[in-house]
Amino acid sequence: MDIHEYQAKEILSKHGIKILRSVLCHKPEEVYNAYKTLSSSVAVVKAQVHAGGRGKGGGVKIAKSADEAQSIAEKMLGMNLVTAQTGKEGKLVRKVLVEEGAEIIKEFYLSLTIDRKNAGIALVASAEGGMEIEEVSKNNPEKILTVSVNPLYGLKSYHILEICLFLGIDKNLFAGLSKLINLLYASFISEDMSMLEINPLILTGSGEFIPLDAKIILDDNADFRHPAFKDLVDENEEEPLEVKAKSVGLNYIKLDGNVGCMVNGAGLAMATMDTIKEFGATPANFLDVGGTADSKRVETAFNILLSDKNVKGIFINIFGGIVKCDMVAEGVVSAAKNIGLKLPVVVRLEGTNADIAAKIIENSGMNFVSANSLADGAQKISKIVNG
Repeated sequence: MDIHEYQAKEILSKHGIKILRSVLCHKPEEVYNAYKTLSSSVAVVKAQVHAGGRGKGGGVKIAKSADEAQSIAEKMLGMNLVTAQTGKEGKLVRKVLVEEGAEIIKEFYLSLTIDRKNAGIALVASAEGGMEIEEVSKNNPEKILTVSVNPLYGLKSYHILEICLFLGIDKNLFAGLSKLINLLYASFISEDMSMLEINPLILTGSGEFIPLDAKIILDDNADFRHPAFKDLVDENEEEPLEVKAKSVGLNYIKLDGNVGCMVNGAGLAMATMDTIKEFGATPANFLDVGGTADSKRVETAFNILLSDKNVKGIFINIFGGIVKCDMVAEGVVSAAKNIGLKLPVVVRLEGTNADIAAKIIENSGMNFVSANSLADGAQKISKIVNG
């Protein structure tokens, strides 16, 4: 789950990490008043959207007076901010963060993320702060250090020493950076984060290390441990179809393709998407209807798929283990008739009572095409949507 910069900084502050004073604003006049409350003569007005690269898109501006801050906000609020991460459709700016300025001596990059390869936590550091880390990795990989931490043993002093030496930190500043990294690691673990990115991490004139920007992705599988997570959700920043699917308990992620996928099981869903791609079409979504694919659930899934105007055909790929294939087939036929489904549908049902299910599909009178394997189904739907 993505959250805004201001929310990320509130979380870091809760864990004892110093951040610059800032005020969240929704109107230009609020920005004027916010500037007046800050202790610095320079402030930064930042668009609050779920996307990086805001500076390049015009979503981060420096103001040297309250009037200038308000003028910036008047242009920024309501603008459609386009960055490399938003795609060409961009993101509507509904709020801005007004943050006090700081004397910046040096900028660094620091992040923590899940290290799946080593079953640990990766700390990534670079002296190229403020830059897009992807570009640094591509053009100057030697300027990036990755330290893998075993979560069973935790963060150790030698991990931090390695980072400090790589970044060229003066030995008199080791203690400050060490304290910050320890606090960041503790917050990463405590809040069940998937990623914590500080870019840039600044060294100020007073010798302090302060996160100038912060991006956090929370693991929503840990919602049960963090009731407050629900208060961090901004549905304006989410894909509407994903919000609708989540409200009814469906695991759905919208993509840019033309084949609507309805599958039970995350692993099978991923395999289905890969196979569709292999045969020349593009999946329009990830959709796991779960192990209880009854008619009501299938009908809801159909409606979500059909709400995507890019979908030209649907591939239903169900493995009947706990749920029987004939029950799924009846649900599919019933749901298709209820909504008056017109799009072509390829159906592959494998497992318990698959033979009965095949007859139900065949005798339905609907625009269904039966498939006898994953590859067969993916190939058939790909030919259909590609004309």
